[in-house]
Amino acid sequence: MDKISASHILIMHKESKDSRSSLSKNEAKKLIEDIYKKVIDKKSTFKDLASKHSDCSSSAYGGSLGEFSKGMMVKPFEDSAFKLKVDEICEPIETEFGYHIIKRDE
Repeated sequence: MDKISASHILIMHKESKDSRSSLSKNEAKKLIEDIYKKVIDKKSTFKDLASKHSDCSSSAYGGSLGEFSKGMMVKPFEDSAFKLKVDEICEPIETEFGYHIIKRDE
């Protein structure tokens, strides 16, 4: 399995790399946990939440990052994404860019 497709929701904070966010790290963590709960409780779709909340430009595509192979993403993100089964969603993880929820698309 060299390539997978995944979507994500990114919440940045003031300390994130290339950040445009004014949230503190704790505020960002709380927000990503609230969004994760909505996804898991099926209160809203992953796509809708990504479009509404994600700080990544992929939010325009419902969080879709398309297809990528190993070595293209930062290590913690890659490790989580490649462990997921199709349609599985990981618990929030932290990278230098902020907090992510990742959904494996294929």
